Amino acid sequence: MAAIYSDLAGRVVLVTGGGSGIGEAIVRRFAGQKCRVGFIDIQDDPSRALVKDLTGQGHTVHYEHADLRDIAALRSAIARIAGALGPIEVLVNNAAHDERHATPDVTPEYWDERIAVNLKHQFFAAQAVLPAMQQAGGGVIINFGSISWMIGQGGMAAYTASKSAVLGLTRSLARDYGPYNIRVNAIAPGWIMTQRQIDKWLTPEALKELDARQCLKRKIMPDEVARFAVFLASEEASACTAQHYIVDGGWV
Repeated sequence: MAAIYSDLAGRVVLVTGGGSGIGEAIVRRFAGQKCRVGFIDIQDDPSRALVKDLTGQGHTVHYEHADLRDIAALRSAIARIAGALGPIEVLVNNAAHDERHATPDVTPEYWDERIAVNLKHQFFAAQAVLPAMQQAGGGVIINFGSISWMIGQGGMAAYTASKSAVLGLTRSLARDYGPYNIRVNAIAPGWIMTQRQIDKWLTPEALKELDARQCLKRKIMPDEVARFAVFLASEEASACTAQHYIVDGGWV
């Protein structure tokens, strides 16, 4: 049984990309902590199904559709969630897309789009919630990176560039907003077995690489990342900020 953090009960949590994969697991875990959870996603069907499931269990969950590459739409979605649930106290910048791309094929437009989907929205989501956190005297921001740049993964230079930049963003925000008791950390997941990863990349050859490179000789699941995100948001992690935590089963 996962830990229950009593200080999280009633807190307003915003998760980007919360409709499926790691984001869905995060939404479920915060709901299980009796948080009021808002999430943003671009996929309506799984997002609405998640809301129906969790509200049917008595949880408070609110979904807003937005393309996070559209900063105006992102800001509007955040404002609607805050209007429905209250000021955001915990922000989880989870949304990303690890689309592969060959370096010779990358155009300036494609590069900008990859930065937008993997990095830019993290800054602007933080910018949108920080004033309320300052006014409240504290808050938590959790940015999602990746181990991909740490292990020198090829075939997606714009993605790895974005994810390495998450660490710089995290440390800068932590420095600027620490005086307001706002903690900012990053999580770098390894190869997490979301349905998308299973469908696209889980080949026999990939499983051999996993077994060779991970210390833990098993698949790492989305809920294992979600449980760590909940811990970081809780007062059990009250002295943790400006850090980059790896959840990868010992790959790096």
